[in-house]
Amino acid sequence: MKNKLFILSIFFAFSQYCYAQEKLHVVIVGLSHDHVNRMLEKNKAGEISIVGIAETNQQLSNKKKAAYQLPDSIFYKDLATALKKCHPDLVMVYNAPTEHLAVIKTCMPLHIPVMVEKPLCFSSAEAAAIQLLSKKFNTKVFTNFPSAWYSSFIELAKRSDEMGAIGKMTMHGGHRGPVEIGCSKDFTNWLTDPKKNGGGAITDFGCYGASIMTELMKGKKPVAVFAIARHLKPAVYPKADDDASIVLEYANATGIIEASWNWPYTIMDADVYGKDVYLHAAQFNESNEAPSLQSKNGHATTAEAISAPPYKDEVAYLTAVIKNGAADNISLLSLERNIIVVQILDAARRSVKEARKILL
Repeated sequence: MKNKLFILSIFFAFSQYCYAQEKLHVVIVGLSHDHVNRMLEKNKAGEISIVGIAETNQQLSNKKKAAYQLPDSIFYKDLATALKKCHPDLVMVYNAPTEHLAVIKTCMPLHIPVMVEKPLCFSSAEAAAIQLLSKKFNTKVFTNFPSAWYSSFIELAKRSDEMGAIGKMTMHGGHRGPVEIGCSKDFTNWLTDPKKNGGGAITDFGCYGASIMTELMKGKKPVAVFAIARHLKPAVYPKADDDASIVLEYANATGIIEASWNWPYTIMDADVYGKDVYLHAAQFNESNEAPSLQSKNGHATTAEAISAPPYKDEVAYLTAVIKNGAADNISLLSLERNIIVVQILDAARRSVKEARKILL
């Protein structure tokens, strides 16, 4: 009996080890978005397995190859060849929004899920095309926002459910500017080009606020959108806006998004106001930047402890969903919510161009 129990315990331990080792096999499309560096680091650490990289820029491929000790065998000039040879669990996309639809068109018929780095795509028309493809081939398209994994923002969404009707949200997002903070030239080439990115700060950080407000409003579209965009540093950003304010109008609520490449520091925070209380979510994941709850008379209540988020990042979440059958229940990444985000950004850019409120 003891021997049998010992054998069972060894088998259980081995099975748990194998389960823990289960990881995503990923094809990366594009290396120009600086957020791809996180995935290259995770591959190096063994958290994911990058089985292929599709990148047309040989110089950029060589740069990443040297920086992350990547073998020549995983690099491909085109996605179709990479998919044919690699058979990944997931394709992760790190290039300009104008290029996202083409990747999704290639992956959906093969029933390979896709994760794009925010925003979903360039325009509302492209978002509609992506939705049709996803439905036709019954294959998921996810949009990753780094803020989706901030413990403060996760807690904000949870506590907003408890505060009753939301009257207003204000969100501040941005930094001193992509050039000023040292983003790579390959990244800024398209990030600061409105023909490839849809805009400058209005797209880069406007999408965060649009995502947060859509989450708080449970997937409702705004009734109307009004936006102002400015070129405060035309010598640095001659093509794209570097500062934008977007107002989202709902039947009984207002969302105000302040997106800028002109903040004196990096910022990503939000305030949500109800009838009797408000919530503040400070940026990132620091324990002292947890959302605080305050009553209408101005006396702060003791902040509740923040519970550990169920997933630390997109890799942990998508591994659980795609490899281990966990529920796909983080709506911030969902196609439905991100189609609305793209519609908001489209309306905001149109509002700037036409100097008027755009009805949705």
